[in-house]
Amino acid sequence: MMSHENDTDKNMEDQEAPKAETDTAQANTSDADTINAETEAASAPDEQPSEQPAPEENKEEHKEEPEEIDPEQQIADLNEKMLRLAAELENTRRRAERDKSDALRYGVTGFARDMVSVGDNLTRALNAIEETDREGLSDNMVNLLEGVGATQRDLMAALQRNGLKPIAPEGEKFDPNFHEAMYEAPGTGRDSGTIIEVVEIGYMIGERLLRPAKVGVAKDG
Repeated sequence: MMSHENDTDKNMEDQEAPKAETDTAQANTSDADTINAETEAASAPDEQPSEQPAPEENKEEHKEEPEEIDPEQQIADLNEKMLRLAAELENTRRRAERDKSDALRYGVTGFARDMVSVGDNLTRALNAIEETDREGLSDNMVNLLEGVGATQRDLMAALQRNGLKPIAPEGEKFDPNFHEAMYEAPGTGRDSGTIIEVVEIGYMIGERLLRPAKVGVAKDG
């Protein structure tokens, strides 16, 4: 009796052992599948929804068409440019001619100013001796004075031939653009601002003032 029960228990243990081994194998397989799934999920790149590129606009539709060139307008523009160029060339030519003329006319300004000073000295030398004082002079002195006078007149004539004009405004109204007041004299019986004496003759060269006339001016007393 005891032997039979022991055999029975042994048989049951033998039957339960393979079952346990089977359950263990299944559990191990399930765990391996879980680990593989997690590994694949971790190694797989994050998939992001791909953005569909926006459809490009049809550039040809929005491209501006080139403007048509009007031949007549183009010819008119070219004619206008030619006229402007011709005007600029004409202005340049006139300016060059004016500069040339000014150089010829005013190129001797410095020399003329020096010669005017020489003429002034000759005039002072002649005025230093009054006409009445010459009566008692020797012939040589008289001849010398006449030579100085002739030199002074020739010099002034030469300056005038080269564009110089004397300014001797006695009796005229004072003009600060051409005259330099040396003194004012009240009680002259002349209108105020009238030039009563020319102390030193002034000169113009062409249309420019070379030297103002030095004058005395009447003043209301």
